[in-house]
Amino acid sequence: MEMVRAIEEAERRLQGIASTTPLQPSLRLSERYDASVLIKREDMQAVRSFKIRGAYNKIASLSVEDRKRPIVCASAGNHAQGVAFACAHLGIGGTVFMPRITPTQKIERVEHFGGEFVEIRLVGDSYDEASAAAEEYCGQKQGIFVHPFDDLDTIAGQGTVGKEIFDATGGDVAVVILPVGGGGLASGVASYIKERNPAVVVIGAEPAGSPSMYESLKQGRVVTLDEMHTFVDGAAVRRVGQRTFDLCRRYVDRVVLVPEGRICTTMVELYQNEGIITEPAGALSLSALEDATEEIRDKTVVCVLSGGNNDILRYPEIMERSLVYQGRKHYFIIEFAQKPGQLRQFVDDALGPTDDIVRFEYIKKTNKERGAALVGIELKDKADLEPLLQRMEQIQLNFRPLGSEELLYQYLV
Repeated sequence: MEMVRAIEEAERRLQGIASTTPLQPSLRLSERYDASVLIKREDMQAVRSFKIRGAYNKIASLSVEDRKRPIVCASAGNHAQGVAFACAHLGIGGTVFMPRITPTQKIERVEHFGGEFVEIRLVGDSYDEASAAAEEYCGQKQGIFVHPFDDLDTIAGQGTVGKEIFDATGGDVAVVILPVGGGGLASGVASYIKERNPAVVVIGAEPAGSPSMYESLKQGRVVTLDEMHTFVDGAAVRRVGQRTFDLCRRYVDRVVLVPEGRICTTMVELYQNEGIITEPAGALSLSALEDATEEIRDKTVVCVLSGGNNDILRYPEIMERSLVYQGRKHYFIIEFAQKPGQLRQFVDDALGPTDDIVRFEYIKKTNKERGAALVGIELKDKADLEPLLQRMEQIQLNFRPLGSEELLYQYLV
């Protein structure tokens, strides 16, 4: 109950700062999963993510003396915006360390919220590298390090999302699905929900490419990932916090791993159907509905959409990953014999009426006998792939599908 009290105190501290975001019913997802699906719209915060809650609660909790020391944080973007907002609002100077891979849109938003009070430093290629630099700098300057997740004040701030869910539903919710990066949101919300109603099932959703909490829970200790993918930048953490791990182990029923392509498909569907712009990490919980279909049937389920800070320049890559995940986009190396009509035969006899060439370029331009080409084909439906392959074989085309394990493929998608 100690965490519950801390969360209730944080809620009072955040009045007038963080919005009480709506629980938006989704008729489309409710029909798809035979459940009552509610979306907790944390993308509607002033900084477009839940991170303002934890950052402000931490900084506003500081003593008068501590507020005189420089504020330091590391963030992939959203926590930085929360810290920048808090520093400017409270008139405290801060330095924000961000990975070089951070989308430009998030950097510009930090500049917007922090103004003259915040300095931005781009360091490293991941959150963990930026965090190491931030902690070293903080030690040199004797500053206050505002951790994005492994801090009880930060966790309590994020936990106010759970109190709002509980209050809005009157506790009548069967399943809550939460995105997991470092674990601050998941541990805070799960702590409150489970303490108030232990029967609620809490599921964490983590990117398959950076399963730090999943692996830690599996091994029973905090582990550091040797490798990880950073596409879901808001949840790409090599090592979760000890505090968040302890709380998640106690209160989160399980963590599921979500493929990046499914996350991208969810983002596209949210934009096309509901007009909601979400970042990859923000779409995690909704993408995890597929992993709980039996569990949520005929029940009320809340998915926390954690943030909407997505750079519009990322949408071509998001569309690409979504099409590949759906089995609608494929790449081939095709060797066309160097004689008239080869490409014409491929177009006329191999491609189906709804198949579309979306990429074509010759690779081997010096071979006079055969010309190898990289060909990308988009299908209307994944079921169209097998007929396409059969037609390519019937015209005796020399081709090879490119698999995801190949180096060239990794540069394409």
